[in-house]
Amino acid sequence: MFGRNQREAGADRPFWNQRGWLFSAAFLVIALVASGVAWLSTDDDAATARQGSPVAGGPLSSAAPKKGPGSPAAPKDGQPDAGEDGAAGARPGDCLTDDSDRTPPTVSPQDLRWRALGLTKVPVSPSAGPVRTSGAVMWCFARTPLGAVLAAHVIPARMSGEDWRTVTEQQVVAGRGRDLFVAQRSTVPPSAANGRTAGSYAGFALSSYSEESAVVQLLIKNGSGSYGTTFVTVAWDGGDWKVRANSNGTLYSSLTTVASNNGFTMWGV
Repeated sequence: MFGRNQREAGADRPFWNQRGWLFSAAFLVIALVASGVAWLSTDDDAATARQGSPVAGGPLSSAAPKKGPGSPAAPKDGQPDAGEDGAAGARPGDCLTDDSDRTPPTVSPQDLRWRALGLTKVPVSPSAGPVRTSGAVMWCFARTPLGAVLAAHVIPARMSGEDWRTVTEQQVVAGRGRDLFVAQRSTVPPSAANGRTAGSYAGFALSSYSEESAVVQLLIKNGSGSYGTTFVTVAWDGGDWKVRANSNGTLYSSLTTVASNNGFTMWGV
């Protein structure tokens, strides 16, 4: 399971140019961003729409209060210790999860649910996350391998909506990669970001995992039954899992076709 090779987006032929691969709205957004397409318009309203809604504050904003072990809503057993200053492992707001199971998942969780996000559906779990939803932000993932896997599915899928800026500010690790993503995502018009879907999340594999970061390999099944894979990196930052953008501003690696689902944990649907 561990030790699979991953590549940053752009290393190979981009997956949006591969015949037969039509993905969810979220994948279309990343495809257009990574391709460097420049969308030009003289319509001020259209330009404003591309920028997305204004960034809203939320539970993962830098100014949001955190609750450490000494607070009334302190994390329960199994959660990371916040230390003397209550900051390092503190969770935002009323986020409480059971972080005791550090075993990489080999089967679909018993409490698996599917949540529709526009034209795509993402796997969620009442126990591993996202446990909380604040506006466009689906957050509070368990600090476990399964929590990291779910974050890698859910967070990028929020990038096709008009609140993508708020999601990016709160759920993508700050840095040059995020700045490039924002600059490039701003060029994608709403009509392109809400394209049709012909693919679905079929399974996953963990390329690497620690309490600080994880690389998740997503298995995607297209309308004809063929499989493709792409990698998403997440990092524990500010008390929750967040996506770490690649150095070129993309959130996914280039997609690679695979002959079968061997080596992947299937979602069981």
